[in-house]
Amino acid sequence: MICRTAGVLVLALTPALAAAHHGVASLGAAGLKGPGAPVVTSSAAPLPKGRGLLYLKADYANYETFTSARDRESDYDLFSMAGVGYGFTSWFSAYAFLPYYVKSAESGADTDEGSKDHQGFADISFTGVLAFKYDDGFKVAPERESLDDLEDWHFSAYAGLSIPTGDAEALDAAGAIDPGQATGFGAPSFSVGLTSSKQLTDRDTWVSEVSYLWFMENEYDDGSTLRFGSELRLNTAWVRKLHADADTKLRFDGVIEANYLNLGRDEEDGRGADATGGQIFYLTPGVRLYKNRFSIAVGVMLPTWTDLNEEADQQGSEGLEDYRLVGTFSYLF
Repeated sequence: MICRTAGVLVLALTPALAAAHHGVASLGAAGLKGPGAPVVTSSAAPLPKGRGLLYLKADYANYETFTSARDRESDYDLFSMAGVGYGFTSWFSAYAFLPYYVKSAESGADTDEGSKDHQGFADISFTGVLAFKYDDGFKVAPERESLDDLEDWHFSAYAGLSIPTGDAEALDAAGAIDPGQATGFGAPSFSVGLTSSKQLTDRDTWVSEVSYLWFMENEYDDGSTLRFGSELRLNTAWVRKLHADADTKLRFDGVIEANYLNLGRDEEDGRGADATGGQIFYLTPGVRLYKNRFSIAVGVMLPTWTDLNEEADQQGSEGLEDYRLVGTFSYLF
């Protein structure tokens, strides 16, 4: 019998609007033998009972600019977070995450107003994950599984929320409130999701996920209100084990993912906001390296197809990146 090493489900709850950011899902760790885990798509693997996980993540979004002038178009965003998780049972894990954001826009001689980038801690988020499997019927995930058992279908269901601890009252260079550059929602947000994982062969694993994130309305200091658009995600991934060495406890996997995001339109003062919402499809190649209880993963999200509502006015939105570089680090203790 072997004990599964763990996975963590991470949902980064971040401001949407013009500088929308996707929720990022999951790091899963695996043994030298057994299923693999993607970079962005959530794995169904729970934390082992009585074990903890430390987690770090960075997501760098480099935006396409529409004009050559340095006219305050969004340049890049850097979303990072630190988190901790704990396996209360073999089938229930819980996580807490503290994000930190850096949002940068162009500035220079062609700009009348000086640079006013925004950075700071974002909204704290919490997530609970219920893990189960199918083996002659559905059952909660057991504490230990054989290699044959690991080939069964595995699933997880999760729910999360954020608490508005970040700064929602960000100001632009002219002194007006700019929710798109804020580090917080100003109001709670909620999420639910389902994942599935299946080890297809000794080397190949297939993973899928569906999730939904929605927001409560926030009233700003100037009396305006905003409800960020809901976010529906459909993700799937294929993971292939490329190398494993039992003597050095080293494993190296290749990953290819397809990530679909449907962004709802924001609501300003009870009405649909222009230049918000749409659909994006990313292809995400990546790699994952395991060493003992450490795991490192890197992926590049490439916007392959977009259908934004008012694309010409949505510079700095998801789907209009040149690329997104995502990296994660975890340690199981």
